[in-house]
Amino acid sequence: MGCNSCSSNKEGQPKGCKNNGTCGTDGCNKLTVFDWLSNMSLPSGATPFHCIEVRFKNGRKSFFKNVNNLSLHIGDIVATESTSGYDIGIVTLTGELVRIQMKKKKIEIDSEEVKKICRKASQKDIDTWQKVRNREKSIQVRSREIAIRLQLQMKISDIEFQGDGSKCTFYYTAEERVDFRQLIKEFAKEFSTRIEMRQIGFRQEAARLGGIGSCGRELCCSTWLTDFRSVNTSAARYQQLSLNPQKLAGQCGKLKCCLNYELDAYIDALKEFPKTEIKLQTEKGIAVCQKIDIFKGHLWYAYEGEWMNWHKISVDHANEIIEANTKNEKIPSLEEFASELLQDTKIEFENVVGQDSLTRFDRPKRSNRRRKKNRNQNKTKRPSKKQNVVTEKQKEGNKKPKNSNNKNNQRNRKRKPQQKKNNDKN
Repeated sequence: MGCNSCSSNKEGQPKGCKNNGTCGTDGCNKLTVFDWLSNMSLPSGATPFHCIEVRFKNGRKSFFKNVNNLSLHIGDIVATESTSGYDIGIVTLTGELVRIQMKKKKIEIDSEEVKKICRKASQKDIDTWQKVRNREKSIQVRSREIAIRLQLQMKISDIEFQGDGSKCTFYYTAEERVDFRQLIKEFAKEFSTRIEMRQIGFRQEAARLGGIGSCGRELCCSTWLTDFRSVNTSAARYQQLSLNPQKLAGQCGKLKCCLNYELDAYIDALKEFPKTEIKLQTEKGIAVCQKIDIFKGHLWYAYEGEWMNWHKISVDHANEIIEANTKNEKIPSLEEFASELLQDTKIEFENVVGQDSLTRFDRPKRSNRRRKKNRNQNKTKRPSKKQNVVTEKQKEGNKKPKNSNNKNNQRNRKRKPQQKKNNDKN
């Protein structure tokens, strides 16, 4: 969703608000929230909730107290209290929904984490904020050069200036502990600001930087996902996915968070299925499970020694066979249960005049080889003018002997019946 200022040029190219995350209407920001309680009026005598949610660069959010009772709305730029000086952010949520969010994140109203809102940001505050934000990219490049020169095993992924420019926070990722005391000294000399180093995980790095996933949409961690739960390879096994790290890993290098979305549904469906380790005892032999289909509720079994012949059985039949085996009873064979699944499949959808074909309007391109062959064949078939003259003369000369031969043949045909009669008399 774009803001109202994201219009287009005369040539049709999009302008973009060019606010670099400081969009006034809050349409271009990350982790936006829909206030579904905004249309509900408070009961008589109730005072609105005095805490407000404020967002800073790249999805960093925190709660603040509106001590001065300012009339704030979503999208307003405010100056908030900080450890040293003040910081500038955008209001993302107000009202009773903030109370629910604080209760969900287990943040108490009277705690020291909840600081105060100083005032609404003036034009001077916004100008200094934008100037400082424009320096971040050049400082990030320079800081990486210094870290490489000091041979530190770390990656500086993002930089965030405080609203008044008095402090600069460097976000970095590292697999091991890093001694960056010398690094901070050089940063302070180079950039002449207070330096703060903050280590983040690989998932948090992907959430701050953002990107597009393999599904074609923006990353969940940068748009709406806030809590990062641990993802195991067992989630892929339950869903019968191939354990290929290139397909299962996201941009952060870890397993994708979306593997947990449908995991509960798969676990509930697998409760009805028997364990694949259980073997079926039959009079024909022992059957071993080869494959299961969770959506259709089928299992495929094969006899030991006949691994190429699979028999499809439903979940209910498999449970019946296992119950019979627990009572020391054997079924004659799996074919009896598998034959019941052979039913006439009804086609629910048919291709009517190629309506489901996406390439039905595409014409195949003719290859140039066919054109060249046709040209060569036409050249060989066309004789020259001299040959045409000769052939016409030959045709005229050949017509006479053909006619003479035809006359002789007719005479011979007339004589043949007379010869037959004479032979009969003799």
